[in-house]
Amino acid sequence: MTQRAFPILFITATRIGDAVLSSGLIKMLADQIPNARFTIVAGPLAAPLFAHVPGLDRVIVMEKAKGKGHWFKLWRQVRHKKWSLIVDLRGSATALFLRRDKRAIWKKIPGEVVHKVVDAARTLKLEGDPPPPYLYITPEVQALADELLGLTEGGETGPILAVGPAANWIGKVWPIERFTQTAAQLLDKDGPIAGGRLLILGGPEDTRMVEELRMASARGRTIDLTGKVDLLTAYACLKRASLFIGNDSGLMHIAAAAGTPTVGLFGPSDERRYAPWGEHAVAVRGPRSFDQFLTIDPELSQAIRHMSDLPVTTVFKAAKDLLAKVSGTVPPIVSDAVSEAEIVGSTPPAEPEVMAQTTVDPIEAAPTDALSDPADEGEAKRPIEDAVEPLKTQRRAARPRKAR
Repeated sequence: MTQRAFPILFITATRIGDAVLSSGLIKMLADQIPNARFTIVAGPLAAPLFAHVPGLDRVIVMEKAKGKGHWFKLWRQVRHKKWSLIVDLRGSATALFLRRDKRAIWKKIPGEVVHKVVDAARTLKLEGDPPPPYLYITPEVQALADELLGLTEGGETGPILAVGPAANWIGKVWPIERFTQTAAQLLDKDGPIAGGRLLILGGPEDTRMVEELRMASARGRTIDLTGKVDLLTAYACLKRASLFIGNDSGLMHIAAAAGTPTVGLFGPSDERRYAPWGEHAVAVRGPRSFDQFLTIDPELSQAIRHMSDLPVTTVFKAAKDLLAKVSGTVPPIVSDAVSEAEIVGSTPPAEPEVMAQTTVDPIEAAPTDALSDPADEGEAKRPIEDAVEPLKTQRRAARPRKAR
């Protein structure tokens, strides 16, 4: 007997990083509910991440409209169906005006600082380890990535060092010359990735800024895909990399989700909430804490290169130690020699702004906002039907008032 479909409306973030960090919830729902059918709502930048989710009916690209009219437009698109479950990681009131059996709505907890992966999992009231970030790709996407990396039969072999030198704000960008110096040391004949190639990733707007890094790299040993691939192809490329080093950005979270050993570079952003997630991921910062950056740039909006106090020696050591940990050659140790900077411990185990987008089906252009509010299964989770709030009344959903 065929099971009835279990339609799920999943409203996720606008920003790439936030969307990646909550993506593990989709995998968990897909694994636990075999007949799940997903309608995923995301911002324009993040929407392509979900093109290959199993059981996908539709991706709604929600673009911000005047007076929060994007929420009313979304309601008009999804109001005709009764949903088995609505998950809203934006914390909107949309679910209150839709027919549904169960709902799970994100709520901010004042004063508490938790990682975004944990924050997203709490929306479904999950126990144990939260679902780590997970992105779905097809064999065709992986084959394209392998071709771009020259990994097809008879092609290149050896390790790949991937870097993401861009970010969405100059304050979070580590100086490009330091990426160049760090890459040179790691790829040197005596370095931990000796004989490897350099993979550069970024968006179309980052082409000029990576020129110094590209020019300083060994001829024939650099793969510059800046502005040339979409998000999921970048993810597939990163699955083949031996190490990723990058600023706090969506690309950094994509690298960690790919299972790539990841060194995330932090300054005026909070690694307690946004550190790369995974047992093979670390966050590194200079001598100043996030709170110290807030005192000089309270709105985190000034055109200041805040990352200039993070030295190459600190990043190189973090990368070397992480590679040693992954290979099992030495235990991960943070020595006292790095007293001028801090290497922040990695987050619990786990399996971004980035590439030029390509049009993917079944993504539908529709409404959303630029909010960034609201990343394999953990243990001891309750069944999903017990993890979300049930509908308390069966009366017809009320029509929301039109936004002014």
